[in-house]
Amino acid sequence: MKKGKLAILDLYDGEPNQGMRAIKNIVNRYQEYFEWKVFDVRGKAEIPSSDYDIYISSGGPGSPLDGDGVWNRKLFDLIDELWEINSQATEIKKYVFFICHSFQMACDHFDLARVLPRKSRSFGTTPVHKTQAGKKERFFVQLPDIFCAADFRLWQVVQPDYDMFLKMGAKIMALEKIRPHIPLERAIMAVRFSEEMFGVQFHPEGDPEGMLIHFSKPENKAVIVKEHGQEKFDQMMEDLNNPMAIPLTYDSILPNFLDEAVRSLAMVTV
Repeated sequence: MKKGKLAILDLYDGEPNQGMRAIKNIVNRYQEYFEWKVFDVRGKAEIPSSDYDIYISSGGPGSPLDGDGVWNRKLFDLIDELWEINSQATEIKKYVFFICHSFQMACDHFDLARVLPRKSRSFGTTPVHKTQAGKKERFFVQLPDIFCAADFRLWQVVQPDYDMFLKMGAKIMALEKIRPHIPLERAIMAVRFSEEMFGVQFHPEGDPEGMLIHFSKPENKAVIVKEHGQEKFDQMMEDLNNPMAIPLTYDSILPNFLDEAVRSLAMVTV
């Protein structure tokens, strides 16, 4: 089988992070199936061409609504081009996965919902609820109806435009945890934009081993406990160690996306 091509779109703008390392760790499991390359989207306005087969677009800092008019425009042009390719009656498809910051940008670009600042930063691990559509979602098949996700964000996707969802054929696959004591709308946590494009608000690439090492360092633990409390820190450690929590999410969502893309490529290139 001819190897496919995978592009990792780095939106961290040079800021230190765990996301890129974790994405690469998952991608490396599939190196027999495709070659991959990282593109510094925000720092150098590097955008891959549309001849890649698979695209994974990362999280990142700052507002998803801001851009310099160069890198963000190039990114949206690529997304539109990939959408057009997938819309044509051809066997060649382009598989795209949006993570956190990229997900927020995609939802805004497609006019599916509003992207707004949160009242407070979401940090650590959190329950995510499948919608009725999400209970049938093939990337969530191993996960319970309420699953655990790594969640670090200052922004959120809310107030969906259901007419736009219907027009586009997109579906909401997961929502933020239920908080009956807080009178705020639940954020959208996952969207299937199309058969080939999928995105999540959280970090499915968050690997338990790497996160445990990072957050267990005394200096990192001290900051977390000071800003979010000991109880939040203890819950995060528990979720990282529980095989049915973060480890299950890590081993399910992105691998399921890549498995599907690999199977599709094999059908085309064999």
